[in-house]
Amino acid sequence: MKFCFFFALVFLVKPVFGQEPSAEQIHRHIRDLASDKMQGRGTGSPENAKAAHYIQKLFKKYKLTPLGSEGYYQPFTAKVRRVVVPDSLRETRNVVGFLDNKAPYTIVIGAHYDHLGLGRQGSSKDSLPEGKIHNGADDNASGVAGLLEMARYFSQNHTAEPYNFLFIAFGAEELGLQGSRYFLNNPTLPLEKMNFMVCMDMIGRYNPERGVGIGGYGTSDAWPTVFKGAESSIKFFTDRAGNGGSDNAAFYAKQIPVLFFHTGGHPDYHKPTDDSEKIDVKAEEAILRLEIKLLENAMQLPKMTFTAVK
Repeated sequence: MKFCFFFALVFLVKPVFGQEPSAEQIHRHIRDLASDKMQGRGTGSPENAKAAHYIQKLFKKYKLTPLGSEGYYQPFTAKVRRVVVPDSLRETRNVVGFLDNKAPYTIVIGAHYDHLGLGRQGSSKDSLPEGKIHNGADDNASGVAGLLEMARYFSQNHTAEPYNFLFIAFGAEELGLQGSRYFLNNPTLPLEKMNFMVCMDMIGRYNPERGVGIGGYGTSDAWPTVFKGAESSIKFFTDRAGNGGSDNAAFYAKQIPVLFFHTGGHPDYHKPTDDSEKIDVKAEEAILRLEIKLLENAMQLPKMTFTAVK
C-alpha cells in the first residue's frame, strides 16, 4: 500500500519537475541557434528568418496563443545605420506568444534572437570582420534559450498563475533595439496591461567571481520585496539602472518596470569567437531557476508602479 502511494506521488509530481529549466535543453537551443549553419543570424538574412521559425515552432508546441500581427510574427523593416551598405533596409520580425491565465495583467519576458551575421552590419569588435561568421552564442542565443525554457516552464507547470505571460523574441536589437521599439509603438497587447518586463541578454558566460547582474532594481518600489529572502546556488547582485543594456531600455522608456539579467562582458563579445562550447549551461540553468523564484515572488504582489531611476 505504501509503495502504491509513493508511486502515485511520483507520478503526480514528475510532470511539474520535468518542466524545470534544463541544462540539456539550454545546450540544445544554443547549439542550434549559434551553429555555423545559422551564419550569425544577421538581420534580414535567411538564417535570421530560420531562427525566428525555430522560436515560432516551439511557441506553438508550448500552445502559446499567437499575438503578433501575423500569427506569431510581427514583421517590420529594420535599418542598418552604423555602416553604409547597399541593403540598409531589411525585413525582419518579432516573434510573440501569449500565455493566457485569464488574469487582468501580464508579465513580459523577452530576449533578442538576432546577431551580427557575417560582420557586415556594424558593431563587430573584430579587426577584419567582413565575411566571418559571428555565431553569437552568448549574444544572444543564451537569452533565447532562457526565453524558450521560461515559456516551456510556465506553459507546462499545470498552474494558472495570477498573471498572464507575454513571451517575445525581438528582432534587430543589434541595430539599436529596433524590434522592441517597434513592438512598443505597435503593441499587440495594451501597454497599461503590462506589469513589468524581464529581459535576458548574454546570460551564458557566468563568472563566479562577478556573479550574474540583475539590472532594473530601482524601476519599482516593489523590487526589494520581490528579492527579499531570494537564494540561489549562484552569486547574483542587483543594479538600480533600467535604461541600458538591451531591450529592457525600450520598456523603461515607456515607464514599465524592468529586470535585466546579464552575466557580463568577455573577450569574445561581438567577435566571431562567441561560440557555443564556451557557454556555461549549468550556470544558466541556475540563473533561470533564480528568475522563476523572483517571478513567483512578484506574482504574489499587486501590479507594480514604475519609478524613474535618478
